[in-house]
This record gives sequence, structure tokens and C-alpha cells, in this order.
Amino acid sequence: MENTVTKSPVLIYTEQTPNPESLKFVSNRMIYKGTADFREEELAKEWSPLALALFQQPYVKGVYICNNFVTVTKELNYSWEDIKLKAKQFIIDYIDSGDTVINEGFEAAMAEQEAANGVGYEYSGEEVELVRRIKDLLNTYVKPAVEMDGGNIEFKQFKDGIVTVVLQGSCSGCPSSTVTLKAGIEGMMKRMIPEVTEVVSEMG
Repeated sequence: MENTVTKSPVLIYTEQTPNPESLKFVSNRMIYKGTADFREEELAKEWSPLALALFQQPYVKGVYICNNFVTVTKELNYSWEDIKLKAKQFIIDYIDSGDTVINEGFEAAMAEQEAANGVGYEYSGEEVELVRRIKDLLNTYVKPAVEMDGGNIEFKQFKDGIVTVVLQGSCSGCPSSTVTLKAGIEGMMKRMIPEVTEVVSEMG
């Protein structure tokens, strides 16, 4: 008797995000351990066969891949009613095929790029501790909530009391992200770290 290993089927369900143009496709498989944000096809060409394949679909404007989900941001002239099932089946087939999702070396390349685009100066003295606390707050309280909505937030810099963060995935260009940023994140930061006077965002 042969031992046939049956693979469990790839299952995907969709979740709304606060951004009406972005939909989160959540899988029962780990897709990519980490975060990968593709705003344009060029970066996808270099680093992500899955994102590139999605960009070939006329309705796809952006792709964000993190752990077990893919957030797709659509072009404005399409409605989710018309494309949701197509996109869902496309992602299922791709994951099921076992093809590469993100090329080797992506994380290292992004870290290098981040270091090159860095803040332009190193933190010194008390700022080192402040930046560590700011990053801790973001990682502990903010990131998990933002990931639930199919997005990501990264610390960029701290200067003159102003924390700059980068919004990715569904958070980028989302109408409600400004409210979340100002009412939620900025309020919490100011309470917990009095040296922080403002939180501003840049699109990733």
C-alpha cells in the first residue's frame, strides 16, 4: 500500500480593511515570514514573483505580503464585487503551486536600503533611550492592531519631538489612517513619552 501524502487545501477568506480600496486575503498557510510592501511593479519584478503575477492583473494597484495574508489594493475604476473572487482564486492557485513568493535576499536588501535612506544622523545621549521606547511602543501596541487591518507601520525617525512613521499596506492612502494616527497613536505616544510632541506619517 502506497503512502500518499495529501496536502491540506489552501483556504483563503477575505477581511475588510479600513481602506475601501484594499482587501485582506488571509490564508491557512504561512505565505512569507516578514513584511513586504510593493507599491509599484518595478520592485515586484526584482523581488516578488507573487506580487509581480498580481500586478499583471489589470485591477491591482499595490500588493502587501505579511505572514499569512496578502493585502491587495485595487485600482479605483474596479469594484470589489467584480474582482474579489478572481483575486481570491488567483492567490489560492499561486500558493498551491508552491512557487516562490519572495526572492532570497529581499530582507537584507530592504534593510540596506533603509540604512542608506536612514535618518541622516545617529541618535546620541538620551535620544537613544527615547527612540528605543518609541520603537517598543510601536511594536507592542500599534503594529499588531495595524496588521489586523492588513497594513504595517514602521518607525522612521525622531527629531525635535516629532516621530515620523511610514505606513504600508492597506494603511497607505487610507482615509481613516490619519485619524488613527492622530487620535490613537499620537495620543498614546504623548501620554507615555512626554518628549513626543507630534506623530507624522510618510507613505512607504
